[in-house]
Amino acid sequence: MLPFRTILFLLLVTLSAAISSEKPNVILIYTDDHGWPDIGAAGIYDDLKTPHIDALAASGVRATNGYSSAPQCVPSRAGLLSGKSQNRFGVESNGMTLEGFDAEETIAERLKTAGYATGQIGKWHLGLNQNITDHGFDDVYSKNSNRPCFANYTLEGKTIEMQMVDDGLFHLDACSQAALTFIRRHEQDPFFLYLAYRAPHVPLDAPKKYLDRFPGIMAERRRQALAMISAMDDGVGAIVQELKKRDLTENTLIFYIGDNGAPLKIHKLDAPGGGPGWDGSLNEPMNGEKGMLSEGGIRVPFVVNWPGTIPEGQVYEHPVISLDVAATTVSIAGLPHDKKLDGVNLIPYLSGKDAGAPHETLTWRWISQSAIREGKWKLLLGGDREYLYDIIADPGEENNLLATNPEVANSLRSNLQSWTDELQPPGLSTGPMSTTWSDYFDFYLEGKNPAPLREKSTLTAQSDAKGWIVRNGKSEVTQGSLLVTPEGKNSDIPFLVQNGLNLNNSIAARVRFRSEADGNFSFAWRLDNQKDFPAGQSVSVPVSASEEWQEVSQEIPASGKVIHLRVRLPSGITRIQSISLQGAGNKKPQIWDFSK
Repeated sequence: MLPFRTILFLLLVTLSAAISSEKPNVILIYTDDHGWPDIGAAGIYDDLKTPHIDALAASGVRATNGYSSAPQCVPSRAGLLSGKSQNRFGVESNGMTLEGFDAEETIAERLKTAGYATGQIGKWHLGLNQNITDHGFDDVYSKNSNRPCFANYTLEGKTIEMQMVDDGLFHLDACSQAALTFIRRHEQDPFFLYLAYRAPHVPLDAPKKYLDRFPGIMAERRRQALAMISAMDDGVGAIVQELKKRDLTENTLIFYIGDNGAPLKIHKLDAPGGGPGWDGSLNEPMNGEKGMLSEGGIRVPFVVNWPGTIPEGQVYEHPVISLDVAATTVSIAGLPHDKKLDGVNLIPYLSGKDAGAPHETLTWRWISQSAIREGKWKLLLGGDREYLYDIIADPGEENNLLATNPEVANSLRSNLQSWTDELQPPGLSTGPMSTTWSDYFDFYLEGKNPAPLREKSTLTAQSDAKGWIVRNGKSEVTQGSLLVTPEGKNSDIPFLVQNGLNLNNSIAARVRFRSEADGNFSFAWRLDNQKDFPAGQSVSVPVSASEEWQEVSQEIPASGKVIHLRVRLPSGITRIQSISLQGAGNKKPQIWDFSK
């Protein structure tokens, strides 16, 4: 007979395993700037190749009215991970303080109290990546570009101190591999994995093996987006297979959700390079794009899968929102219900236990815009504009019914006002409509012709600036040079912009010019993993006015792939004969010669 202590130990181990098995795993896959129709299961576009995402939807639920809580990256992620409308704690938009989010309890922090292992992979965008563990994530592999990333475990499964690691892989492939490693590390524990792919968000950087899946004539930016979505689809397939291999399929709830709609920039310009602009994804037949509270900005891919619990093959039409993820996971983990969470547990609705709608009302606020949806009705406010849509009959938001249904609009506006009074700060808006958003509302909701592309409007019709765009001035190629003339306020110094570059590491810059004023040539650069030009990332060379041609040479001390360059000129009229740029990792210089 076994000793009593041995028997007790075995009983405790068995009991512990039983308790763990009762707590389902949760995998939350979050995509980036991914338009609502851009999965094959939506049945809208036939150029997609997403068999694994489609299979996930076929064996679970595709929510056709799935929403994000914001039309922009940072606030949507803050809402997702906290389970509360991000407007409640001051994370209204990108660039705002994250102090409110830092004070919130994340899904990971909540689930850790229930014995869950937690992991974050991919794009974070909610503060410093090296501090992700402060928000409840044990395992971190925060890769969102083809560069080294902060991680505290290796792809081989070894635990390490938080540090920069360089796996040399395409970032989407690395994230998928990191997810498989996480599952293997924690297959004996209940786990929560937040896998945030940076795709198809710019910079568009799919490697050849994915691009080759989409031959034929199409916009190159569309090809890039399709390739990046296909790479994510491969990851989904590998994750599902890994769960099956380890007999975890029926004990794992999977969400696949987008963070906001695709940026189209109205014109869907197929610009060379993979930098800022249209990301190649599509929102149609939804109206609008990222940065709008129209359907194109906030309705996103939304798939939920839990074999054995959620019946397969469902197309679910009741509105749901990303805020529901936290409430759902907290509930199925056996944690007490928190009335402060803004979402609801979706499982009773998706399993068929509850036939009603999860939400009577959904609400949004983003800077100058706010919106409310109740049943079939949606009221959208933008500055002093108002639109009322029957969103079931008119999901494309083409027919404004405000004039014919004023009582409906008044009721919705009152309910929206009551909700926004609870926010931080309160009110239907937190700022005025910018010119960009006014242009978007004019085009998408008013049917007005769009303004011409700004890049083209800065050049004369006779100009051939070889891709260089002038700001705070006008330009013309004449007399064998690019003539740049200041325009606007005296304080606005003209500068040139070149996007879509592919220059690696330290750059040798040479400019042959003639200037009518003393001043500086300043070079500012942006890397492929940077959304904007960081402060201090520039160098300057003083130059003197002269009627003779001069040449300025300057080393640009970049560390990484430069995709975007600004060249600030002296304040007077400047003629540029040629520009040469050569990265340390590039064999030949890139030359723009205006004398030819």
